[in-house]
Amino acid sequence: MFSEQTIKPINLDSKALRDKLSLFAEREGIRQWDLGAACSKDCSVQVDRGEAKQLKGAQRSSITVRVWNEQGLVGITSTSDLSDTGLQKALIGAYRASDFGNVNDIPAFSSLATAPLPNLDRQLRPAQGIKRLLELLKQAEAELLERHTAIQTIPYNGLAESISKRIYLNSDGALRQIDCTNASIYLYARAEESGRKPRSGGAVRLALGSQDLDIDGCIDEAAELTISHLNYAPIDTGRYLVCFTPDAFLDLIGAFSSMFNARAILDGVSLSQRDSLGSKIAVPFFCLHDNGLHPANIGATSFDGEGTPTRKLCLINEGKLDNLLHSEATARAFGVEPTGHAGLGAKVSVGPDWFEVSSTETLNTTNNHLHHNSFAETFVLIEGLNALHAGVKPSQGSFSLPFSGWIINQGEKVSIEAATVAGDIRTLFNSIEHMEAEQVITHNGASPHVWVNGLSISGEA
Repeated sequence: MFSEQTIKPINLDSKALRDKLSLFAEREGIRQWDLGAACSKDCSVQVDRGEAKQLKGAQRSSITVRVWNEQGLVGITSTSDLSDTGLQKALIGAYRASDFGNVNDIPAFSSLATAPLPNLDRQLRPAQGIKRLLELLKQAEAELLERHTAIQTIPYNGLAESISKRIYLNSDGALRQIDCTNASIYLYARAEESGRKPRSGGAVRLALGSQDLDIDGCIDEAAELTISHLNYAPIDTGRYLVCFTPDAFLDLIGAFSSMFNARAILDGVSLSQRDSLGSKIAVPFFCLHDNGLHPANIGATSFDGEGTPTRKLCLINEGKLDNLLHSEATARAFGVEPTGHAGLGAKVSVGPDWFEVSSTETLNTTNNHLHHNSFAETFVLIEGLNALHAGVKPSQGSFSLPFSGWIINQGEKVSIEAATVAGDIRTLFNSIEHMEAEQVITHNGASPHVWVNGLSISGEA
């Protein structure tokens, strides 16, 4: 459990761990190995009508060890046993497993595993403790319930804080370590009025520590969204001018992140191909970066699972595919350097960190009249996309997704009872009409409101 006053670092010394692994490897005649370790201390609370619903405290640890044998094949073992005995067993187990390594997919050490790391200014924040978390969440629930008579329950809520440590080591001298703290709160309200369907809305806030969370802002947003959906009506099926909120647009990009994933390309499950770099995939004023080092990224880390430094990477520049996300193995296959987006495993995964959407000012449209707060004609404002895992076909580019949002006409805002938006991500990227000037920071990235014309929306009774 967390201390009530200060966070105590997780007792895992990277240098001592390296020395132990080096000694054990030498005893076993193992010349090449690496290790990834992750440890965390977490506590979280949930409430229901002023009472504690769930209180959780956990301490987790895991270590992944890879070993290369004399034939260059790789074996891998994972364990949660951090004792000397557990480390030895993991090392020996990985060595034995190397006899069955995949000859067609042999990872290597990242060429950048000992390169200088970016300077991350992420102060460790003290924990408030589970009692204080419970007190804060009870108060937040009560305040949200008081915002409107129709808000009767907060069925989904949670407040959590965590401290974590990540380590990467290898037999070539790599030694990476980072300590992090983070906290989160989510509030999801449900409103009911007589003779009407229940309506809902929610909000999330992240911070380095629970004392830094914008709880009032989370309450305000959850209340505003929930109340705004009380006045609802069906929508006619047709094609509409659509404005995506930053949250919704980032979720859509995330669902199709395999477009930028070199691993997915090599596996044949991406819309992109090996020769897609430089090709036009969006309107010329559209830019996209993966920027895990952004100051607003609460989960920022200075290195990936292979020890490669993280960095800001341009994925789409002025509408053209500019770079891909790489691990060591995919970078070697493409003849480039790894980008700091790898996990750690026998077949290393690749994934994005934190998307940042922006426009090229000199190439942006003149459609400045398109603004979600002032546009006078009919448009659909999509607040959130649902069923992303079921309604998206990343390798085909198609999507069909239920959504929450409003139809707006002459400033009148009416919640859409139930509807689905469908299309093709490539067509959507090339149908962007306008990107508003303000880039909004969300819990999973940064983006302006993005306008797209001619999207198909199916209304549901």
